[in-house]
Amino acid sequence: MSEKRQTWYSIKEAAEYLDIGEPTLYRWMKDGQITYRKVGDSTRFWKEDLDAVMEVFPSAKDLHKVRTFCPICHHSELVEGHVQGTGLVYFRPKSTKFWTFRDSNVDTSARMCTQCGAITWFGDTAKLLSLKTEAKEVVS
Repeated sequence: MSEKRQTWYSIKEAAEYLDIGEPTLYRWMKDGQITYRKVGDSTRFWKEDLDAVMEVFPSAKDLHKVRTFCPICHHSELVEGHVQGTGLVYFRPKSTKFWTFRDSNVDTSARMCTQCGAITWFGDTAKLLSLKTEAKEVVS
């Protein structure tokens, strides 16, 4: 069984892979916007370094797909779970009145990436919307 060999990219190859000019890549390196490695006097990139610099901006139609990949390493295997302290952890809007604490808790769910360990935390947007609607009715 052979081990998977890491592919290295030179500056020229990295710029071609990202479809950008070399000056842009140098600027990103100087500004700390991209991870790179030095091997002697040579600068090298791993494919994962190059993929990580690409940001994904999903359309409103594809928003549900955001929860299916890791925002850090873009790995697609996420394990669903809960972030927990001494009990369930809830989100509470900042403007919540004292006497409505219990009713204003927004349930949350979390997923952990099996590759990098990043945890993404999501709240129930329907509940948040209903709280915002209730707040407007109380003010009116």
